[in-house]
Amino acid sequence: MIEEFYNEERILKEVTTSDRNWGGYFVAVENGEVLGAGGGGMIGDTEGELFVLYLDPSRRNERIGTLLLEAITQQQKEEFHASKQWVSVQEGNEKGIPFYEARGFVYENAQLGYGNEGEEDYRSLRYSRFI
Repeated sequence: MIEEFYNEERILKEVTTSDRNWGGYFVAVENGEVLGAGGGGMIGDTEGELFVLYLDPSRRNERIGTLLLEAITQQQKEEFHASKQWVSVQEGNEKGIPFYEARGFVYENAQLGYGNEGEEDYRSLRYSRFI
Protein backbone atom coordinates (compact mmCIF):
# COMPACT_ATOMS: atom_id res chain seq x y z
CA MET A 1 0.00 0.00 0.00
CA ILE A 2 2.73 2.46 0.93
CA GLU A 3 4.64 1.79 -2.29
CA GLU A 4 1.45 2.18 -4.35
CA PHE A 5 0.16 5.40 -2.80
CA TYR A 6 3.21 7.15 -1.35
CA ASN A 7 5.78 7.14 -4.09
CA GLU A 8 7.35 10.26 -5.59
CA GLU A 9 5.72 9.91 -9.03
CA ARG A 10 2.19 9.54 -7.65
CA ILE A 11 2.55 12.33 -5.08
CA LEU A 12 3.97 14.70 -7.70
CA LYS A 13 1.01 13.98 -9.98
CA GLU A 14 -1.49 14.45 -7.12
CA VAL A 15 -0.08 17.83 -6.10
CA THR A 16 0.22 19.22 -9.62
CA THR A 17 -3.05 18.11 -11.26
CA SER A 18 -6.72 18.06 -10.44
CA ASP A 19 -9.93 17.15 -12.19
CA ARG A 20 -13.40 15.84 -11.36
CA ASN A 21 -12.06 12.45 -10.24
CA TRP A 22 -9.33 13.94 -8.06
CA GLY A 23 -10.00 17.48 -6.89
CA GLY A 24 -6.44 17.99 -5.71
CA TYR A 25 -5.07 18.57 -2.24
CA PHE A 26 -6.32 21.21 0.16
CA VAL A 27 -3.51 22.05 2.58
CA ALA A 28 -3.58 23.79 5.96
CA VAL A 29 -0.36 25.76 6.52
CA GLU A 30 0.75 27.90 9.46
CA ASN A 31 4.05 29.80 9.47
CA GLY A 32 5.32 27.65 6.61
CA GLU A 33 4.48 24.40 8.41
CA VAL A 34 1.95 21.94 6.97
CA LEU A 35 -0.65 21.12 9.63
CA GLY A 36 -2.90 18.94 7.53
CA ALA A 37 -4.05 18.04 4.04
CA GLY A 38 -7.01 16.40 2.41
CA GLY A 39 -8.53 15.63 -0.93
CA GLY A 40 -11.39 13.94 -2.65
CA GLY A 41 -13.15 13.49 -5.94
CA MET A 42 -16.26 12.28 -7.62
CA ILE A 43 -17.18 8.60 -7.71
CA GLY A 44 -20.44 9.06 -9.62
CA ASP A 45 -22.49 11.75 -11.30
CA THR A 46 -23.68 13.26 -8.01
CA GLU A 47 -21.61 11.38 -5.42
CA GLY A 48 -18.29 12.58 -4.08
CA GLU A 49 -15.84 10.91 -1.78
CA LEU A 50 -13.29 12.11 0.71
CA PHE A 51 -10.25 10.05 -0.22
CA VAL A 52 -7.67 11.34 2.27
CA LEU A 53 -7.57 13.57 5.33
CA TYR A 54 -4.29 13.92 7.20
CA LEU A 55 -3.68 16.01 10.29
CA ASP A 56 -0.72 16.62 12.57
CA PRO A 57 -1.82 14.66 15.67
CA SER A 58 -0.50 17.37 17.97
CA ARG A 59 -2.95 19.85 16.37
CA ARG A 60 -6.16 17.88 16.90
CA ASN A 61 -9.25 19.69 18.22
CA GLU A 62 -8.33 22.99 16.57
CA ARG A 63 -10.91 22.69 13.74
CA ILE A 64 -8.18 22.13 11.12
CA GLY A 65 -9.66 18.80 9.97
CA THR A 66 -13.13 20.32 9.91
CA LEU A 67 -11.96 23.24 7.77
CA LEU A 68 -10.24 20.89 5.33
CA LEU A 69 -13.36 18.73 5.11
CA GLU A 70 -15.50 21.84 4.55
CA ALA A 71 -13.24 23.01 1.70
CA ILE A 72 -13.38 19.62 -0.02
CA THR A 73 -17.14 19.46 0.47
CA GLN A 74 -17.60 22.94 -0.97
CA GLN A 75 -15.59 21.96 -4.05
CA GLN A 76 -17.65 18.80 -4.54
CA LYS A 77 -20.94 20.67 -4.16
CA GLU A 78 -20.16 23.82 -6.13
CA GLU A 79 -17.77 22.67 -8.85
CA PHE A 80 -18.82 19.06 -9.32
CA HIS A 81 -22.51 19.25 -8.24
CA ALA A 82 -22.36 16.48 -5.66
CA SER A 83 -25.37 15.89 -3.45
CA LYS A 84 -23.96 12.97 -1.47
CA GLN A 85 -20.51 12.41 0.02
CA TRP A 86 -18.79 9.20 1.08
CA VAL A 87 -15.83 8.32 3.25
CA SER A 88 -14.18 5.04 4.23
CA VAL A 89 -12.81 4.69 7.74
CA GLN A 90 -10.67 1.83 8.97
CA GLU A 91 -12.61 -0.32 11.43
CA GLY A 92 -11.47 0.52 14.95
CA ASN A 93 -10.28 4.03 14.07
CA GLU A 94 -11.22 5.64 17.38
CA LYS A 95 -10.41 9.16 16.19
CA GLY A 96 -11.77 9.08 12.65
CA ILE A 97 -15.15 7.46 13.29
CA PRO A 98 -16.36 10.02 15.88
CA PHE A 99 -14.99 12.85 13.74
CA TYR A 100 -17.07 11.85 10.71
CA GLU A 101 -20.18 10.94 12.71
CA ALA A 102 -20.08 14.38 14.39
CA ARG A 103 -20.13 15.93 10.91
CA GLY A 104 -23.24 14.08 9.79
CA PHE A 105 -21.82 10.97 8.20
CA VAL A 106 -23.94 7.86 8.78
CA TYR A 107 -22.65 4.29 8.76
CA GLU A 108 -23.76 2.39 5.64
CA ASN A 109 -21.81 -0.88 5.56
CA ALA A 110 -18.49 -2.62 6.05
CA GLN A 111 -16.31 -4.05 3.32
CA LEU A 112 -12.89 -5.59 3.02
CA GLY A 113 -10.25 -2.88 3.04
CA TYR A 114 -8.56 -1.85 -0.18
CA GLY A 115 -5.35 -3.76 -0.76
CA ASN A 116 -5.97 -6.72 1.55
CA GLU A 117 -3.64 -9.53 0.61
CA GLY A 118 -3.80 -13.22 1.38
CA GLU A 119 -5.27 -13.82 4.83
CA GLU A 120 -5.61 -10.11 5.68
CA ASP A 121 -9.12 -9.06 6.58
CA TYR A 122 -8.87 -5.35 7.35
CA ARG A 123 -12.31 -3.83 7.10
CA SER A 124 -13.32 -0.39 5.93
CA LEU A 125 -16.48 1.15 7.27
CA ARG A 126 -18.39 3.10 4.63
CA TYR A 127 -20.13 6.29 5.76
CA SER A 128 -22.16 8.77 3.76
CA ARG A 129 -24.01 12.04 4.17
CA PHE A 130 -26.13 14.29 2.00
CA ILE A 131 -24.47 17.63 1.26
